Amino acid sequence: QVQLVESGGGLVQAGGSLRLSCAASGSIVSINAMGWYRQAPGKQRELVAAIRSGGSTLYADSVLDRFTISRDNAKNTVYLQMNSLTPEDTAVYYCNSRVSWYPPRDGWGQGTQVTVSS
Repeated sequence: QVQLVESGGGLVQAGGSLRLSCAASGSIVSINAMGWYRQAPGKQRELVAAIRSGGSTLYADSVLDRFTISRDNAKNTVYLQMNSLTPEDTAVYYCNSRVSWYPPRDGWGQGTQVTVSS
């Protein structure tokens, strides 16, 4: 079982970009899927993007065409490229190897804070 560590968050102005990283302690090549979730203040945690081991992806409607999920199996890392950020994207972002529209109960790391100023 792999452990995941998120990084790359920070403060950015509206319209800017950030790239988040999810580093795994072991190989991710055999993991069926990896997902990025976020939890904004006062809101439920939600799935925003996911990628299967074969490379196919899915996105929540709220981030479609702005966010891109990718993986580098050689580096055991999953990325989330976030463009055209808005204040509504402000949240703590997490990755998890359990992918569902309903967030898992476990498998979470510390997350990484993304703050978008207007």
